[in-house]
Amino acid sequence: MKLLFDLFPIILFFIAFKAYDIFVATAVAIVATFIQIGWVWLRHRKVDKMMWISLVVIILFGGATLLFQDENFIKWKPTVLYWLFAAVLLASNAYFQKNLIRAMLEKQIKLPLFVWHKLNLSWVVFFVLMGCINLYVAYGFSVDTWVTFKLFGSTALMLVFVVAQVFMLNKHMVVTVPAASERNDAEVSGIINEEVEKKTDK
Repeated sequence: MKLLFDLFPIILFFIAFKAYDIFVATAVAIVATFIQIGWVWLRHRKVDKMMWISLVVIILFGGATLLFQDENFIKWKPTVLYWLFAAVLLASNAYFQKNLIRAMLEKQIKLPLFVWHKLNLSWVVFFVLMGCINLYVAYGFSVDTWVTFKLFGSTALMLVFVVAQVFMLNKHMVVTVPAASERNDAEVSGIINEEVEKKTDK
C-alpha cells in the first residue's frame, strides 16, 4: 500500500500521458505531488525531507517544461533527483559523519559499522546509475517508452536492488536479545533450562 502511495504522482503522470500528452501529464504530476505532501502533513504533521526535495525538483523542472513547452526539462527531472539523493547521502557521510541510511534503518536492524558504510555507498552508486539509465532511455527511445520506463522500469530496478540488499544484509545482521525484564517468565525459564542442559551435557 505504501508503495502505491509513493508512486501516486508517477502513476497519475503515466495515466495523464496516455490520455493526453506530456505537458498535461507534467501538470498532473505537479498537482499530485502537492496532494501527496498535503496528505502526509494532515496525517502525521510532518513531511520527510526527501519529499520536500522531490516537490522542489518537480516544481522547477515541471514548471520549466510547461513554461517553455519543452519536454526535455521533465526528462531530466528523475536524473537530477537521483543524483541529488546520491550527493546528499555521500556528503552527509563524508563531511558531517552522518550516515542517513543508518539513521533511517537502525531502529529496525542492527549492523556492524562497516556494513552501514557499505550500505550507504551502495545506495549512492545505485542512485548515480539510475540517473544515467534515465537519460539513456529518455534520449535513446521515444517519449512513450521513457514514460513507461519511468513507472515500470524504474520501480522494477528499485525492487530488485532492495531485494539484493536484503540478501546481502542477512549475513551481517546482529540479532539483539531482549532484556529479561522484557520477557515473560516462561521465556526466561526456557532460556535458563537450555543453558543448564548445555552445561550438564558438557
